[in-house]
Amino acid sequence: MEAGGARSGDTSGRADLPPETGIWVERGDNPRMANAYQPDFDADQDREGFTYRRAKLGRQAKSEKLGASLYEIPPGQATFPYHAHSANEEMLIVLSGQPHLRTPDGWRELAEGEVVAFRVGEDGAHQLQNRGAQHARVLVVSTMIAPEVNLYPDTGKLMAATRAPGASDEGFQEAYRREQATDYWTDEEPPGSYSR
Repeated sequence: MEAGGARSGDTSGRADLPPETGIWVERGDNPRMANAYQPDFDADQDREGFTYRRAKLGRQAKSEKLGASLYEIPPGQATFPYHAHSANEEMLIVLSGQPHLRTPDGWRELAEGEVVAFRVGEDGAHQLQNRGAQHARVLVVSTMIAPEVNLYPDTGKLMAATRAPGASDEGFQEAYRREQATDYWTDEEPPGSYSR
């Protein structure tokens, strides 16, 4: 049996796959199948300068420990501000278009098929913008570790969350300016005396 419940030679689990693919998919709990070429966009954003369509493919495929999102980015738009993750590693795959990538080394154009990894920490800071004339599509795969703290070097902010990036679970997620940080002991008082 191959990874993901697939085994060669039996396509009985997937009527949509021709027998020559040799892929079999376990349908015991009837998982929802996701498709990167025909995405079900389910998490779009429309904000000036940060507009995209997003399909949360990892969630759609019922992944538990990996996230995968397909982004369709219109010309002139970016996905997110320049940021770094402190807990989660990400990998970007360019499916179509020539988006531009910003890292600590500066901006550069990416080619179709290019794969780039963003390590944990400030060395892995990144931002993606479509400076081309056509829509760009990228697939971003990531670990889904919580809690997570994101750093935003341009604005001096951090975002702390008790849920993994992109997860819509309930939980804490707030952004702060790092200049407003306080000492651990500020405003903390010892407990009152206890009577027996």
